[in-house]
Amino acid sequence: MDAKDVVNHPKHYTTGRIEVADAIEGLGLDFLEGNVVKYVCRHKYKHSSPVKQLEDLNKAKWYLDKLIAQYSGGRTNGD
Repeated sequence: MDAKDVVNHPKHYTTGRIEVADAIEGLGLDFLEGNVVKYVCRHKYKHSSPVKQLEDLNKAKWYLDKLIAQYSGGRTNGD
């Protein structure tokens, strides 16, 4: 893979038949929604380390928690 492919079409976003960015755009997802999808989709493919995979899942959770807070008027599960 040349340098351009690593930037424009990295393997961890192109596993499967649909590139993650195309799915996010096609579904009309906003920033928070798109980041939830992005981090969940890539967690197994970008990192071989379970620690790094968990880090991506926690990033997805962080964005999901922010999205939930928007829908619940700023309240989170602990409020």
